[in-house]
Amino acid sequence: MANSIQLFKNYVGLLDEVYQQTAKTAVLESDSLLVQQGANANELIIPKMEMSGLGNYDRNSGYADGDVKLTNETVQFNYERGRMFSVDAMDNEETAGVAFGKLSGEFIRTKVVPELDAVRFAQYASESGILKAEPAEYADGEEVLNAIRKAKSEMDNGEVGEEDRYLFITPTLLDLIDGVDTTVSKEVLKRFTAIIAVPQSRFCTSVDLKSGKVTDLGDETAGGYEKADDAQDINFMIIHKPAVMQITKHQAPKVIMPEANPDADAYKFGYRIYGLNRVFANKKNGIYLSTKA
Repeated sequence: MANSIQLFKNYVGLLDEVYQQTAKTAVLESDSLLVQQGANANELIIPKMEMSGLGNYDRNSGYADGDVKLTNETVQFNYERGRMFSVDAMDNEETAGVAFGKLSGEFIRTKVVPELDAVRFAQYASESGILKAEPAEYADGEEVLNAIRKAKSEMDNGEVGEEDRYLFITPTLLDLIDGVDTTVSKEVLKRFTAIIAVPQSRFCTSVDLKSGKVTDLGDETAGGYEKADDAQDINFMIIHKPAVMQITKHQAPKVIMPEANPDADAYKFGYRIYGLNRVFANKKNGIYLSTKA
């Protein structure tokens, strides 16, 4: 018993590693120290600062007075999902714990991470006021590079910082770029902190989250997510990390031992994910979106 619990506690750290290694949006995680907990458990308080610009300096009276306004914005977490699994005690014992360990790791890699990425990209892409290209289909790598150059120029003119810009792009378009003269492509791509290939299944402007239950909308017991009917496929997105507030609260995975399970001689593994994904209202120029026609 004690060994089983200890083994699982050791495995919890591995689950976080699976997330960090496979989630395309993990690089955008915000520093949780920048925010504080609100009055309610589902709230965060985000500091916002406004200040006066430069004024004329008078050699007699000195400086023009300026104002600094520091306010706190309260926002609510906007993503909460979960699932509970059951693993028969004998199945787990006869596989030396592989059944239970394999389940949790594969669940994070194949179900949690793809949905989390899809939700985040859709959230940022659907934000009003971000920079957007005309929807387009790109025939070759030169067209893709020209579109990225234009995006970079628009962000530069929008006074977006050059550091911490991430290029998220479909593998298909990245392959087209790789086919272009390497000197040309490297010159464009070296401006980004990282270039990250995103599977098209995670890369669209809107998703529908399934409840995991039978509802008035039908049988959604399979759970997960689907591309929404009105969604557009995304070609690429450039995201300036400081433009988004992305915080994930992982409740430690819950484990119910067989002897504590009143329904079956089985382990129960519960996973819950709770987080916030949003674009700062005053930093929308830090998001650039290109969608398919």
